[in-house]
Amino acid sequence: MTDDKPAQTFVLVPGAWLGGWSWQPVARLLADRGYQVITPTFPGLSYDGSPAGLRLADAIDYLVSEVEQRDLTDVVLACHSWGGYPATAAAHRLAGRVTKVIYHNAVVPEQGKSMADENGQYGEIIRQAVAASPDSTISIGLDAVQGGLMAGDPAPLQELVSRMLVPQPGGYMLDSVDLPPVTKIGLDAAYVLCADDFALARPGAEFAARLGVDPVVVPGNHMTLLTRPEIVADALISVL
Repeated sequence: MTDDKPAQTFVLVPGAWLGGWSWQPVARLLADRGYQVITPTFPGLSYDGSPAGLRLADAIDYLVSEVEQRDLTDVVLACHSWGGYPATAAAHRLAGRVTKVIYHNAVVPEQGKSMADENGQYGEIIRQAVAASPDSTISIGLDAVQGGLMAGDPAPLQELVSRMLVPQPGGYMLDSVDLPPVTKIGLDAAYVLCADDFALARPGAEFAARLGVDPVVVPGNHMTLLTRPEIVADALISVL
């Protein structure tokens, strides 16, 4: 009997304020189709440790370690939102293990620019919030979920997700990735963009252009990975 399971392993990288739970509905669909799936949660984004003092390098090291400790190969890094930062840097270090990076409603980092930098005027609010926080984190309120992350979704669902969000370590937002796009080192990449995503710092097509690709546009908003996972799972598989 032959083993018909796909060779690729998906490592699903969450965005800011989120943990691996945000990818779980998509992960289940991918697993049902035979893929191995990993859904890491970065240090500081659960309640089992302090976020104080964490820098972007800690998130990158964690992601690299998750792949190396499992001795994974033929890895597809699929990243959401802020997760484009650790995914990009990890892909550079895991070039022998990663075969593709898929950015889903994600930032494609510009060399030397942090998440705060990408957000223009809002970036100063990020810096001030981190500076004012006793543990150097930044939180996000229900208003941002309703107006940005989950615009148009039912209010009870918006409220539930808002209660699940965890303060983001400030260093994750203030540090930059001093590396070129992954396509510059020969890695394959794709960009999956939801048509009604109003939460990105810049238009998704602009981020896709940094990779030299056109976005694959699907229905939904910034958090469609959680609310309509079949759309995202199908899109991820379609761009492999």
